[in-house]
Amino acid sequence: MVLKRGIFLLKDDGFITHTTEEQRKVEKQVLSNYENVQDDKNNGIKLLRSKHISYLKKGLLQLSDSYECLDASRPWLCYWILHSLELLNEPIPEEVCQQVANFLDKCQNHDTGGFGGGPGQLSHLAPTYAAVCSLCILGKYWLAAYDIINREKLQKFLTSCRTVSGSFIMHHDGEEDIRGVYCAMVAARLTNVFTKEMFKGTADWLASCQTYEGGFGGLPGLEAHGGYTFCGYASLALLGQEQKARTKQLLKWVAFRQMKLEGGFQGRTNKLVDGCYSFWQGGIFPVIHSILQMYSDENLSNTNWMFDQSALEEYILVNCQWPQGGLIDKPGKSRDFYHTCYCLSGLSVAEHFIGDEVTNTHIEGSQTNLLQPIHPIFNICIDSANEALLHFNKLAVPSSD
Repeated sequence: MVLKRGIFLLKDDGFITHTTEEQRKVEKQVLSNYENVQDDKNNGIKLLRSKHISYLKKGLLQLSDSYECLDASRPWLCYWILHSLELLNEPIPEEVCQQVANFLDKCQNHDTGGFGGGPGQLSHLAPTYAAVCSLCILGKYWLAAYDIINREKLQKFLTSCRTVSGSFIMHHDGEEDIRGVYCAMVAARLTNVFTKEMFKGTADWLASCQTYEGGFGGLPGLEAHGGYTFCGYASLALLGQEQKARTKQLLKWVAFRQMKLEGGFQGRTNKLVDGCYSFWQGGIFPVIHSILQMYSDENLSNTNWMFDQSALEEYILVNCQWPQGGLIDKPGKSRDFYHTCYCLSGLSVAEHFIGDEVTNTHIEGSQTNLLQPIHPIFNICIDSANEALLHFNKLAVPSSD
């Protein structure tokens, strides 16, 4: 492992900048971690499953007592924790499901529709996405969680956020960017309130956000970014308008975001590795794979995604696990629920290849490192997505009148 990694150390050609100095610091720590793992032949690479579960459960029961800086993002805390627990295959007791679902109901705006960042707060597309996904996860354990969502009011709120160009603002009088489209699209598809009129012109607007590099920016003309790229491309897939994107150019851009030495992904060109992009970048590959299968005659692998899955798994397991539970951005950073969620999501993508005719697992270290497979577009586990879609698709789409 060390010999393979060492040849990819940064070569700055004598031009030292703040960026190259920071890159060298990261490489030094990451390489040291890989060396320590290689020397510890008895333990190998292990997912600290029980410690992560303990950290997450403690956080779920203390949503109102911690993270004051995220007071307007409490449905996100629910989502990050619940999704991490389902990835780790840790069931949620029914009484906890009821408590969390009832809290999310308090975050729902029953006048305007949608969900705010906390009880009594303004409806906003980001916590609406988080709340809908959380309730879809809870519905797997407690069916009544689905009924928390006021679908008629949700549809009206989503429609009210649409602009004449087909983009979405995050909240009334709020900012416009590509995240809004993705949050609205997932909420609409999962709960079966989607209408063509709600997303009229959206595919063309999304296509205008793809940059010369191949990735997507938050708005037309902005720099390509991993999170925005995932939101844009996943939204086009949910619209069935994938052909409007330059997929092969996107594939080249996202493939080059995987760091040669670290094995994880960076979010933008010439930036440092970050564990959260394990999903935001890594999660794009299954979507690209399925689209190329539909539109291309080229032979694609039926066992692997088009990135180095082993390298990503090693980066997460060796460099992103906090010893007391939780996952992190990179060595030297602190744990949080956000990075725990997206590191585990990326690890799940790397471990599971799910094609049209074959399902293949690719696990670094012990079999106990295996996570549950995720739906790469919604980013909840496949069984949660399937059960939610089955439930809501039995219901009529609300009238938009």
